[in-house]
Amino acid sequence: MASKGTGMAFSRKSYRLTSDAEKSRVTGIVHEKLLDDYLHRIFSSTDRAPTAATSRKLLNFQNLPEHLDQLLHVDEEAEEEEESQGQVEGRLGPSTVVLDHTGGFEGLLLVDDDLLGVIGHSNFGTIRSTTCVYKGKWVYEVLISSQGLMQIGWCTINCRFNQEEGVGDTHNSYAYDGNRVRKWNVTTTNYGKAWAAGDIVSCLIDLDEGTLSFCLNGVSLGTAFENLSRGLGMAYFPAISLSFKESVAFNFGSRPLRYPVVGYRPLQDPPSADLVRAQELLGCFQAVLSVELDPVEGRLVEKESSEWQLQGQPTVLLTLAHIFHRFAPLLRKVYLVEAVLMSFLLGIVEAGTPTQAQSVVHQVLDLLWLFMEDYEVQDCLKQLMMSLLRLYRFSPIVPDLGLQIHYLRLTIAILSHEKSRKFLLSHVLFDVLRSVVFFYIKSPLRVEEAGLQELIPTTWWPHRSSREGKESKEVKDETSEERLRRRAYERGCQRLKKRIEVVEELQVQILKLLLNNQDDNGGEASRYIFLTKFRKFLQENASGRGNMPMLCPPEYMVCFLHRLISALRYYWDEYKASNPCTTFSEEAYIPPQVFYNGKVDYFDLQRLGGLLSHLRKTLKDDLASKANILIDPLELQAATMDDLDEDEEPAPAAAQRPMQALAMGGALPLPRPSWLSSPTLGRANRFLSTAAVSLMTPRRPLSTSEKVKVRTLSVEQRTREDIEGSQWNEGLLVGRPPEEPEQPLTENSLLEVLDGAIMMYNLSVHQQLGKMVGVSDDVNEYAMALRDTEDKLRRCPTRRKDILAELTKSQKVFSEKLDHLSRRLAWVHATVYSQEKMQDIYWLLRVCLRTIEHGDRTGPLFAFMPEFYLSVAINSYSALKNYFGPVHSMEELPGYEETLTRLAAILAKHFADTRIVGTDIRDSLMQALASYVCYPNSLRAVERIPEEQRIAMVRSLLAPYEQRPWAQTNWILVRLWRGCGFGYRYTRLPHLLKTKPEDANLPSLQKPCPSTLLQQHMADLLREGPDVAPSFLNSVLNQLNWAFSEFIGMIQEIQQAAERLERNFVDSRQLKVCATCFDLSVSLLRVLEMTITLVPEIFLDWAQPTSEMLLRRLAQLLNQVLNRVTAERNLFDRVVTLRLPGLESVDHYPILVAVTGILVRLLVHGPASGTERATSVLLADPCFQLRSICYLLGQPEPPTPGTTLPAPDQKRFSLQSYTDYISVEELAQVEQMLAHLTSASAQAAAASLPTSEEDLCPICYAHPISAVFQPCGHKSCKACINQHLMNNKDCFFCKATIVSVEDWDKAASASATSSAA
Repeated sequence: MASKGTGMAFSRKSYRLTSDAEKSRVTGIVHEKLLDDYLHRIFSSTDRAPTAATSRKLLNFQNLPEHLDQLLHVDEEAEEEEESQGQVEGRLGPSTVVLDHTGGFEGLLLVDDDLLGVIGHSNFGTIRSTTCVYKGKWVYEVLISSQGLMQIGWCTINCRFNQEEGVGDTHNSYAYDGNRVRKWNVTTTNYGKAWAAGDIVSCLIDLDEGTLSFCLNGVSLGTAFENLSRGLGMAYFPAISLSFKESVAFNFGSRPLRYPVVGYRPLQDPPSADLVRAQELLGCFQAVLSVELDPVEGRLVEKESSEWQLQGQPTVLLTLAHIFHRFAPLLRKVYLVEAVLMSFLLGIVEAGTPTQAQSVVHQVLDLLWLFMEDYEVQDCLKQLMMSLLRLYRFSPIVPDLGLQIHYLRLTIAILSHEKSRKFLLSHVLFDVLRSVVFFYIKSPLRVEEAGLQELIPTTWWPHRSSREGKESKEVKDETSEERLRRRAYERGCQRLKKRIEVVEELQVQILKLLLNNQDDNGGEASRYIFLTKFRKFLQENASGRGNMPMLCPPEYMVCFLHRLISALRYYWDEYKASNPCTTFSEEAYIPPQVFYNGKVDYFDLQRLGGLLSHLRKTLKDDLASKANILIDPLELQAATMDDLDEDEEPAPAAAQRPMQALAMGGALPLPRPSWLSSPTLGRANRFLSTAAVSLMTPRRPLSTSEKVKVRTLSVEQRTREDIEGSQWNEGLLVGRPPEEPEQPLTENSLLEVLDGAIMMYNLSVHQQLGKMVGVSDDVNEYAMALRDTEDKLRRCPTRRKDILAELTKSQKVFSEKLDHLSRRLAWVHATVYSQEKMQDIYWLLRVCLRTIEHGDRTGPLFAFMPEFYLSVAINSYSALKNYFGPVHSMEELPGYEETLTRLAAILAKHFADTRIVGTDIRDSLMQALASYVCYPNSLRAVERIPEEQRIAMVRSLLAPYEQRPWAQTNWILVRLWRGCGFGYRYTRLPHLLKTKPEDANLPSLQKPCPSTLLQQHMADLLREGPDVAPSFLNSVLNQLNWAFSEFIGMIQEIQQAAERLERNFVDSRQLKVCATCFDLSVSLLRVLEMTITLVPEIFLDWAQPTSEMLLRRLAQLLNQVLNRVTAERNLFDRVVTLRLPGLESVDHYPILVAVTGILVRLLVHGPASGTERATSVLLADPCFQLRSICYLLGQPEPPTPGTTLPAPDQKRFSLQSYTDYISVEELAQVEQMLAHLTSASAQAAAASLPTSEEDLCPICYAHPISAVFQPCGHKSCKACINQHLMNNKDCFFCKATIVSVEDWDKAASASATSSAA
């Protein structure tokens, strides 16, 4: 209202109540007697008995103001006391009590704008209030929003604190610490109980008796301290010390205390006089809603508030105008909104059905907007929503979730009012409040208080589940008792789930209201306001990923995402029902033009092809030809300048960035980490929106030759037409490529919401899904501990009473912990891992797959797609497979196999896609493909993709290993082979099972599932051309040489460190790298084994020009590995014997069986000619030692030809000791190979002729000279020159370019020389 004084003139809504010209008409609205009865009925005092009709004064609109003044009259002494600016006996300081940000602090702290919320930003910061007390009984409340290390209490002005000592650590300071459950005053003792986030701590001081005590959620914890120092100069300030990132909110009395204590006053006096007036006026207002005038009958009719309707009766309107003339200024005060209006509205919600409550709240809001000025209504609604949000977040969890349900129903009732909803959405929900909190269901930290014991009286926990990389142990069959417990537990979980579903449905209703696009009467529809705010919310979280306090907590994001998907799919399918030409939500995807037409802002998120500015320049011709889009040259120039200054922020932007109002203890202000701000969940920091590139809106249809020019358009400037389009404008979908259908999918605005939901999953939802699995892991660990304890109890002798007592005590502790965790696990499964949540994630996965498929069809324009689409496709599949079991299985989902195949096709095609340039996303694709081929179901999906795609995938895998992440490629090839190689069927490392057979924490491997189909593709490709196999195998041999050499070098350093006399600790990172090099060596050997098995002619058919060279290189490396690993008491032996943590996988077995597999394939399985060539090359290598081959069977020396092998020494390594993993046939093949090599070695030794040193190759000194280089004439053996020429064309000696290599024979050369002479 323009005038709210004592005068009677109203400027609001043209009501002028005191005009003399209108007096007769005003009093003549209804009969005077009826008007008098009506006004007395409305304006009778709530604490006075009704006056008899014969003795009361006649009331009309002329004397009503005087009557209202008498009705609202408050005792003058009370009013004077309220206006005395805090001059109350026993209290010193301002009447408005806040935190002292000018000098009453120590350390770095962040304080909210209202100076009531505080966040620790240093080791142990301390702050006190502006007001102190020295006499009387006082109380203040602290809302705990994080449950870490804090000390809350009182101190005097003389207390001196630092980063190590806070409240309670000095004389005359006293504190309660609910984190450590102690009280502090120089010394510390146990006190109270543990607090949790959302608890209210009441701090009480009685300076008449000299005592100090605390309450937790209204329950007294007892007297903490007695005999406080009192007297001259002794006054106590509320104070707190808190560690880094801990946060609380104080209530000194600016809002009604949650748990008032009889006899104790809040430090800040409540507005008592205004509170009385507001309650009286509320009573009058309620009376208006419950009484109806019947002028025909001349009587008053009592009615229910839910049935009351504003029918335009002048009498009622004028009555309400008088009420709101005095009520409106009061409804702007925080205390009165929470104490009066909130209580009134909650009472409406609790008393009636949701429909009735919504009707009454609508009537109330209509009247507020009608009779109050806009700024007054807006202030009132803002305070109302802040109070609602605070109550919802911090109210305790009760068994029926009744408190949360009431707060959500009131929120729905308020947001159902169109004008209020649009105001709140435009200015409050995302700008002032963190409204995402409304969609969160917090997990109860105290199972008992949440009533989970009554809901789930019987607890049960599953056996250890199998997840990726883990193989579950065999478990016993379920007993009848366990079955009964499990079923009872499941029934309890269902009861809990049904209660949670009620809350979730209410949260979805809120989002449906915010996504309403039919309320565009006189302004923009709610959905388009929501889109602008939602995009800014995403930008804030995407841009602040390095600054964790600025982000929306991931647990909030998870709940928000699921509710958003529910509301989105509701509107999508509703639109389909009224527009049959569109699609159902089950077939949803994001059209590719959204990614390049600039209508949607993706901030600075990476695209598949790199930076957006780079893509605009390099692909502008493709945009013009495929999508009829021209990039404005000015935009290109601006993008170029941005590239030059990408690390510098423009000065205006830096100057305009809002900063935290108060950052104490430092020279520079810091942005407020507002998600930790507990009192209001308000926001002080706002990010400036980056300019979104959009398109000029064409006003006529475009011909095929015409182009659309891009210009800059910010998110706030977009209109409904920019999003949804019009007759000649496709809105978000402008620039449709020819591959896309003309038929619309749904409303364009819903496509943008869907795009935002996918971005949300990428920002933090996936990480949170993985984090919550920790509860299930805890259950597994405690269950194992309980089983171990019970086993020990059964084995323990009865005479050992002491041990039995300790074991019984441990058993009780583990059982209680499991009971608690199993109930908490039920809550997590209901809120995070339910079947419905799994279907939401599955739907997102399918949306991403369709989006990627459609984007791929656009050719080069696929590079515009943001990277997070591929990331979400990969991560959502991983979450479905690993996080939702064992309760729900992905195999139960509809279209499961088809989805697996589509994802397999995407991974197979894009892991080597040249359009994708980001290193991280390429690595993610490679890792996802490596994981995919590990498991039978997903491997079969890879085999189901079209043959040309499979062959292209294998061709990419066989590309040379240089200049790319070869290790991951090698893992993929190994996994395709695992299960087919020599002794390569184990799921746990055999050497560890021999030493620690019962250790369940041993590294484990997935059960082998080789793919003969993909192996055949590999064989066909290696045979395909003359260069494919040599280039691939040369790179594999190079990497094997590098990996094994690095491994040997590292174990030398480890051995030297272990042998030093002084105590040394080997760096764990060095151990990890060492183990990785060993694993790489083994995997490379397995790839060579697979290649030799599939295509032996590559090495053995010497008609091929590179075969001999490859075979000699292979023999050289195999001999090197054998000699290093099998030497007696050598370096490898000593390091293996140390059994260092981190080197568990390093042992003889993995690497020796891999080498044995290669040798067996060459010397036993090959054709006779090939075997002869392989034998000659192996024996010709100077590093060959027959003793290394004997080592494989535990023999110290080669056996005499023709004799049987002696039994192996039990103390030595022998393949015969691993019969669980190596078959009898394989052992027989090793024995056959040893016999063959023994015989061949003896024959070679007898036939060998002595060679002069001059005739040996000057490079390797192992083979005779057999080649001469042209034109320089230098000589070496063929093996050395062939290997050298694969990487270099220069001569070893003179660096001249080698044109050709010719055979050289000493005898022939000598005869030629003599004949020439």
